[in-house]
Amino acid sequence: MKLYSFFRSSAAFRVRIALNLKQIAYETVAVHLRRNDQSKPDYRAVNPQGLVPALQDSGLKLIQSFAIIEYLDEVHPDPPLLPKDPADRARVRALAGIVACDIHPINNLRVLRYLTHELGHDEAAIAKWYNHWIATGFEALEPLLARDTRTGAFCHSNSPGLADIALVPQVVNAERYQLDLTPYPNIMRVSDNCMRLEAFIAAHPSKQPDFEA
Repeated sequence: MKLYSFFRSSAAFRVRIALNLKQIAYETVAVHLRRNDQSKPDYRAVNPQGLVPALQDSGLKLIQSFAIIEYLDEVHPDPPLLPKDPADRARVRALAGIVACDIHPINNLRVLRYLTHELGHDEAAIAKWYNHWIATGFEALEPLLARDTRTGAFCHSNSPGLADIALVPQVVNAERYQLDLTPYPNIMRVSDNCMRLEAFIAAHPSKQPDFEA
């Protein structure tokens, strides 16, 4: 199994966590977005979209992190990342989507280039834009975790799943951009529980071979 990944990408971070939770051995192929590796023909042959992650499993090629994670959950069912009950599965997918939808463009360099080159924003303005979208997702997620009895040590029950995999990279982004996280005690409690697990620790951008300080 081969994962095409950029260390800073939230989407690739998510897939690394899932692979680690399931203890699946994989090879990492660095696609360095700042060097524009994603536009090279050899990577376009793997992923025509040009972003990361992409996963090769034998002859199969998959893109988009949530699709990859659900594939992994189907072919490697233990430990499960989604509940069996349809209502619970829907809840977990919804929680995952809340923190991934608006925040995901943080690591989409096409968006970043548009902000800098087309709109002429400086770094301070971009950081403000990042924090706005992080806070939007967190403000939606926090009360859902707080008032639902299905929230346990993690977003859903007492074992990590898809929603936690989506959440942790965004907490890392929030810390990177120095967002005040005190309004989100449930989010931080879940994130702290996740970051006590080696699967999440080893997936962190700072642990990747192409890490840049």
